[in-house]
Amino acid sequence: MKKTVLINSLLFSILFQFIFISVRSQIRETYSDEVEEKIRQVENNLISWVKLDSSCNWNIYDRMKELHINGVSIAVINNYKIEWARSYGWADSAGKLPVTNATLFQAASVGKSINGLACLKLVQDNKISPDKDINDYLRSWKFPYDTVSHNQKITLAELLSHTAGLSVHGFDGYKWDQPVPSLTSILNGEKPANNPPVRSEFEPGTKVQYSGGGVEITEMLVRDLTDLSYEEFISNNIFNPLGMVNSTYALKPAGNFENRLATAYRFDGSPIGCKYNLYPEKACGAGLWTTSTDLARFIIEIQLSLLNKSNRVLSAAMTERMLTPYLMGTNSALGFFIKNKKDGVYFQHSGLNEGFSSQYYGSMKDGKGVVVLVNSDMTDFKDEVVNSVATVYGWKDFYPYSLKRIRQIPDRITDKYTGKYRFENSAEGPEIIKESGALYLIPPGFSGRWKICFTSERDFFMLGSRWANQQFFTDENDNIKGFYIIGDNYKVVVNKIDLHPEK
Repeated sequence: MKKTVLINSLLFSILFQFIFISVRSQIRETYSDEVEEKIRQVENNLISWVKLDSSCNWNIYDRMKELHINGVSIAVINNYKIEWARSYGWADSAGKLPVTNATLFQAASVGKSINGLACLKLVQDNKISPDKDINDYLRSWKFPYDTVSHNQKITLAELLSHTAGLSVHGFDGYKWDQPVPSLTSILNGEKPANNPPVRSEFEPGTKVQYSGGGVEITEMLVRDLTDLSYEEFISNNIFNPLGMVNSTYALKPAGNFENRLATAYRFDGSPIGCKYNLYPEKACGAGLWTTSTDLARFIIEIQLSLLNKSNRVLSAAMTERMLTPYLMGTNSALGFFIKNKKDGVYFQHSGLNEGFSSQYYGSMKDGKGVVVLVNSDMTDFKDEVVNSVATVYGWKDFYPYSLKRIRQIPDRITDKYTGKYRFENSAEGPEIIKESGALYLIPPGFSGRWKICFTSERDFFMLGSRWANQQFFTDENDNIKGFYIIGDNYKVVVNKIDLHPEK
């Protein structure tokens, strides 16, 4: 009898703790009045590549609705600490599951930075030289050199910095009803893998060409050099030391993670065909599930390591080497990209899976940073959130922008612009339609549309067409012939193909 009571009491205690943790995760954490005011400012100052009058900056809720963003989680680092973390929207809109700070997102290529840290740990432990032939260390699989590499051997540093001259930019993932390939099949491009083989495209060490395929070779290196699974090595050497308790490489995270996973959504807010894609590719980050606060802890460790104030993974010297671009004149370091801004230097990485996008920045000095995780592959939104954080926290000249003033153009003029267009020397082109008094451009092969904003009767821009301006042009009778797409070093002609007189 006593044994039964004891077991029941224990089960009740476990159940109570589980319920308490679940309920607590739904509670929005509050901060000091000063921090709450900064959060409010961030929420109301989303900015794109165009800067309008300050009253025209977006509110995060309005912007999420406009861009069909279901959910987002944000963590802000200030003075080497997580100053605040806050989450918005739905982790799963159909099930009405809200995003919380405990929600896990697929971080995509952001995970390449975690892989870089792991590989430099192997270098620090004298398991591998970053500058020697990778085939000297690979046992389970060897890279098949051919004449394209010009007899130059590929190194770990080149794999991490995307200078190995290799193919396969990224990976598409697998639906739940599809077979998932092994790492060897992925590297060889053999079924059931849905990618081509990872092979040389030019001589290594000569230029930067992004290659998720090349980074996947480092996953094999980790396994061969440690006799551990990739997941075990990362957990033992990064997740556990840094307190990243909400991070995993499981294809379908279960247990404590299962009810905290964000569902993937396309750029228009529609489902992707399953709850999320399966990504067996771990080193390149595609298969990493994590939270904004876990990634913030990762960033802070790197920042403190540079100061030699925390070396739970790497020494200050090894961290500095990791964040140094491999080829002079490039921004590609060993698992990281380096951004030089007016107020300092930042290490960063972005990520994109089907239904997920991500971005983080960390300053090399001063302990500043931000993490944005979104369950949508609409990539503009994450950048707008970063720009807002940078503005509110005074990251001087962090983001470039074009200052514009929108003008209202009469219907008698804008009506002439509607119709179908075609790119010069192409059979395809956009269409311009009018709805509720506003003009929208529908790009070819694109299910969405971009709103046209006029700066004069003929000059316009679209937020979706980043860093480009457009200008309508006419014939000698003032009939609309088409428009130009004008960038810094180019000018594209788009001809109107229905030239009949407008009504």
